[in-house]
Amino acid sequence: MAVVRSILFALAFYIGSIPFVIHAFIASLISANYLRKAVWLWSSYHHFIARWVLGIRTQVVGKMADKPVIYAVKHESMFETIDMPRMFGWPAVIAKKELFRIPLWGRAGKTYGMMAVDRDAGSSALRAMVIWGKAMRAAGRPIVIFPEGTRVPHGETRPLQSGFAGLYKLIGLPVVPVAVNSGILCPRDQKIRYSGTITYLIGEEIPAGLPREEIEARVIAAINALNN
Repeated sequence: MAVVRSILFALAFYIGSIPFVIHAFIASLISANYLRKAVWLWSSYHHFIARWVLGIRTQVVGKMADKPVIYAVKHESMFETIDMPRMFGWPAVIAKKELFRIPLWGRAGKTYGMMAVDRDAGSSALRAMVIWGKAMRAAGRPIVIFPEGTRVPHGETRPLQSGFAGLYKLIGLPVVPVAVNSGILCPRDQKIRYSGTITYLIGEEIPAGLPREEIEARVIAAINALNN
């Protein structure tokens, strides 16, 4: 049954996403508010078919911040990447540059406020990310980063990418860590998706200005809180 559901979901998502991507591209030429709604609709569509085709529910445990913060989110599957606009309303998301090569989506994503990260660019990438982060902070938007830099199989703990500590230090925002267990239902190296509940565990806010070793240790512990 999981195989059949996974095939139906893939067809519904990839084919169904085409009009949403076109819609987002057109919206990017019109207004930021229109684009925001277009991206939210696409994220909500993904959430809807995950619920009714795959049988995946989501639950949020803990309280979201009511001010601009950096959300450091555990990354186990594509699910949480697409779920961010629905969860946060208008998040500024740091994503890998390959996503911006998708036809039409590249322009829409940049206009929406996504930041493409080139992991090979070194200090220049960090400078660009800090400039972008300060602009998003001024706009009052939450910043979402996947600090491990890639999808990590459920149960594994990995060090954080250096860009996270640099962004935290230079834009002066507190961090709210978010643990996710999506890898149980949507394993990284499998096409099959399983029914069940994905939990977002919102951790305690971590203040700005901590030393790098302390902030990284606290974030690693918090985002891996659902590993068991």
